[in-house]
Amino acid sequence: MDEQFSIGSVPVSVAAKVYGRDASWIRAGIVVGWLPIRRATRDGKLVTTIEEMDSKYGRINYYISPKRLYEDTGYVWKGEKTVNELDQCSASA
Repeated sequence: MDEQFSIGSVPVSVAAKVYGRDASWIRAGIVVGWLPIRRATRDGKLVTTIEEMDSKYGRINYYISPKRLYEDTGYVWKGEKTVNELDQCSASA
């Protein structure tokens, strides 16, 4: 099946809802690599260890691929930005 994926990153809060986990679980999984839904960067450099997640080093940007999220979970992200919108989409399905 050829799915159409929204452009841009899936918000961490949406991925957390899909996995039924806390947002910190999503962030840690991306950083250390056991959640292969994409990458975390700071100032254009890949963040790959829990120690680098310390906020004293600055903000981390998380990119979650809609395609990789689908491949791992079967969930098709349609561009909803918040968990509330995700709940509304699920309720209307």
